[in-house]
Formats: sequence, C-alpha cells, structure tokens
Amino acid sequence: MNKHLLAAYRYTTNNWAQIQASKQCGCCNCVEIFPADEIVGWTGLDMTNMDDPAAIDQQTAMCPRCGTEAVLGDKTGYPINAQFLGSMNEAWFQQTLIRPTRPKAP
Repeated sequence: MNKHLLAAYRYTTNNWAQIQASKQCGCCNCVEIFPADEIVGWTGLDMTNMDDPAAIDQQTAMCPRCGTEAVLGDKTGYPINAQFLGSMNEAWFQQTLIRPTRPKAP
C-alpha cells in the first residue's frame, strides 16, 4: 500500500481539532467533498467523558453524507479532491482479502 495513503488515513480518527481548523473536508468512503461546518456527527464521547477536554479533542468526525468515520480535512495537507479521495477509497474500502484455506485438523 502507498505509504502516503497510510499516513493520510491516520487523520481520519481522533480528528476533532484538525476538522475544526479545516475549511473543506472529504470522505474516503463516499468520496464526497463538503465544507467542514457541515459535520455535526462525532464519535468518541459518552456520559463518562463528555466533560473531559482530552476526550473532546479525540472525537472522530462522521461524514454528513454517508455517516462513516472516514473524513479528512484540508488542514492535513493532503489534497481534498476526487482523485485523492478515490485512491483512499480504493485502498481502504475496496480491498478484498482472500486468504488460502487451511486444511481442517483431523
């Protein structure tokens, strides 16, 4: 796998601060591009940590189009365009793993 795609994918989690600082975002799953202020869904908080500033910073954005946790903001430095998001989609969501079968133990 392309090391740049792997590095970029790491920005799709615990990305609250990065998304807050971004103007434009894109989803690696549905390959849609949208303004950062359209994101209203976040994961990572529950009743036990909702007042913890560290937990707030570790929230993960949910795509406003498809709901997945695969959002990149432009503050990452990676391009937010159809070509790059398509490459991310191919690398992370279109991979099919085929493992050889193993003989069953007698």
